Amino acid sequence: MSRAESRAVIVPVPGTALFLIDVVNDLDFKGSDALVTQAEPMAVRVAALKRRAAAAGMPCLYINDNFGQWRSDFRQTVAHCTSQSSPGHRVSRRLRPTKKDYFVLKPKHSAFFDTTLDTLLEALRIRRVILTGIAGNICVLFTANDAYMRDFRIFAPSDCIVSNTAEENEHALKQIGSVLKGNLTPSCLLRFEKDRRHRR
Repeated sequence: MSRAESRAVIVPVPGTALFLIDVVNDLDFKGSDALVTQAEPMAVRVAALKRRAAAAGMPCLYINDNFGQWRSDFRQTVAHCTSQSSPGHRVSRRLRPTKKDYFVLKPKHSAFFDTTLDTLLEALRIRRVILTGIAGNICVLFTANDAYMRDFRIFAPSDCIVSNTAEENEHALKQIGSVLKGNLTPSCLLRFEKDRRHRR
């Protein structure tokens, strides 16, 4: 699998879910400036992808850290991350979830570890996942690993994933593409097909 495909790829809507991993994020840590700089344009591309996915009827799942605040709910997390005082407020505001979206709180790096995600994906009859978000070399990669072990088909649009550095992101994408057999086609080249005749 190449670093990023150059031709349009058809993704069947039935059986596919869009993951937005840690995009509701205050990005408030030492040295986060470089990540914020990368995440803001990424958020524009993820928002466009999400609009198309939602319009096609694809479930959109927010997979989010709890930032150590076990007593908070997702609404409080969104309020905190979208506040002007959060370095990541532009990213969080652009990708603010709607009432139609799903939310899974994760205690560790992988979206699957100690969460309700397996049950939710089974209920939604999901066989393919589109992974987007932060950070490519940590939470996105760990989630991709667990998705691969569960036999999900993985799409990881290369323009919708960022890490602390471009080098770390490139390495993560290479792992997803070569080891996990993920499709790295950029989001603008993903075409959503509602026809159920398309199979995995």
